[in-house]
Amino acid sequence: MTGKDQKSGAQVIESFVATLPGLPGVYRMLGASGEVLYVGKAKNLKKRVRSYTQPQKQVIRIQRMIAQTVHMEFATTHTEAEALLLEANLIKKLKPRYNILLRDDKSFPYILITGHDFPQVTKHRGAKDRKGEYFGPFASGGAVNETLAVLHKAFMLRNCTDSVFAQRTRPCLQYQIKRCTAPCVAKVSKTEYAQQVDMARQFLSGKSRRIQEYFAREMQQASDRMDFESAAALRDRIRALTSIQSHQTVHVAGLKDTDIHVIHQHDGISCIEVFFFRAGQNFGNRSYFPRHEKDETPEDILAAFIAQFYSSRPVPKEILVNTAIPDKSVLTQALKVKITRPVRGAKKELIGMALKNAREALERKRATDAGQGEILEKLAGHFGLEAPPERIEVYDNSHISGTHALGAMIVAGPEGFQKNAYRKFNMADPVNPGDDVGMMRAMLTRRFQQFVNDDTAVRPDLLLIDGGQGQLNAVLQVMADLGVSSIPVIAIAKGPDRNAGRERFFISGKPPFSLEPNDPVLYFLQRLRDEAHRFAITSHRAKRARALTASPLDEIPGIGGKRKKALLLHFGSAKAVAEAGLPDLQKVENISKAVAERIYNFFHDGRE
Repeated sequence: MTGKDQKSGAQVIESFVATLPGLPGVYRMLGASGEVLYVGKAKNLKKRVRSYTQPQKQVIRIQRMIAQTVHMEFATTHTEAEALLLEANLIKKLKPRYNILLRDDKSFPYILITGHDFPQVTKHRGAKDRKGEYFGPFASGGAVNETLAVLHKAFMLRNCTDSVFAQRTRPCLQYQIKRCTAPCVAKVSKTEYAQQVDMARQFLSGKSRRIQEYFAREMQQASDRMDFESAAALRDRIRALTSIQSHQTVHVAGLKDTDIHVIHQHDGISCIEVFFFRAGQNFGNRSYFPRHEKDETPEDILAAFIAQFYSSRPVPKEILVNTAIPDKSVLTQALKVKITRPVRGAKKELIGMALKNAREALERKRATDAGQGEILEKLAGHFGLEAPPERIEVYDNSHISGTHALGAMIVAGPEGFQKNAYRKFNMADPVNPGDDVGMMRAMLTRRFQQFVNDDTAVRPDLLLIDGGQGQLNAVLQVMADLGVSSIPVIAIAKGPDRNAGRERFFISGKPPFSLEPNDPVLYFLQRLRDEAHRFAITSHRAKRARALTASPLDEIPGIGGKRKKALLLHFGSAKAVAEAGLPDLQKVENISKAVAERIYNFFHDGRE
């Protein structure tokens, strides 16, 4: 069927109605190029889809969607609650144009007390795949880091990894500054350390007052026996607990595991503010700006947001909202949660506090977006772009004399940096140390290969390359080789003496040029370049640190933490282990003859 003959709109939708069952399910409306325009759920598929056969009764936005529909796909479910969950997952995965969309789907961090004889307390993000106890979620990494600092100061728990813990032969700096009791070298017994962990556990479970009272009694007893050094240390630990409590100023009786979701709208833009309360403690808040059409109601936006928000996150016992929720019973059944709209009392005051934060966040966003939009328009004018770019990808690389080579991509747009779209490129070290052009060529080849292999891959509207004419030529050659076209490329290079403000810009078909030193577009491009450089350097340092701390003993099968520690204590270094003979290896505790032979063969006869 040709494009002209292809049916679309209500006529296509009508052709599906007769065969649809009157069951719960999910439907997808597809456009001419196969893209998903809309994902919806229905208690009765037949009845719901039939409503689209009369577009004149729909709002303009839905009329446009119907007119663009050339095909539909369906999936039946047992219940409407199952349909709601499936709908939320498909929206997050497919990102349809006409759906309300939660754009920031970054996972939340937790505090993890590991399942170890001497547990480590650390930040954890992602799947709960490590043995131990999890506390959270926290609204941001900053909130976790702040709480961890207090835990180390007040309870003196270790923060080192298990491998470092197993190899320690003397206390580290954390012990010297009284942030750890050094269980790695038996400065504290297992029982005593377990008591420290239990107090931290109580603190994270909302029993901080009890811990403070215990420290206060201990401080008084130390003072009574004239042990003023111990009393001062306990005083500092009490102050640490008080400092974190000062940031958790909201305490509501009976408020356990509860999230607050409030929505505020202005000029067709919405802000949803989410507060997290766990064990009666405020674990922070975050602002979200879901994508939606201007005629969407706050009730529909908040309902869709909550469904998508919890489709891949743990659900609390209760959710507080500031507006009615359509199909509330379906949502509560699907998520197995209590949804409440307080009308009085302390919980109503919490709603007011969250709404105040939402208003302020939306005001800041509107002010930022207005300025950002003007800058993007000027950027398009300066560099001859057809329209202000919606997605700018910026590339940089980092290495030391060609070693630990790593490339970095950051993404920016009208709403600022899109950190969930950042990407690192681990690359083989170049043949020629310091070959920045070759590294840029390799990085962009991998990126553009995605467009060749996947027609649905997100394409940038503009590429910004850190470098000069050489880097620009390399990128343009890669694009030509892979058949990638119509993406503008700008290379930005430091000017004479590498002074900021004298940058030179390189684009295809035009001599290098500079912008006026006070041009806001120049400041904007400098920020993009500097953010890409920061991300590349930070990622490179992490990669180099992992390489520096790696030990050849880690690669020997059957050599765990205890045996590595025993070997290092006996020989002093991994190099000495590699040079040791079989008789010497067998003298080490827990190293049998078979294990000694395995170690010896690993270093002398080739790796197993």
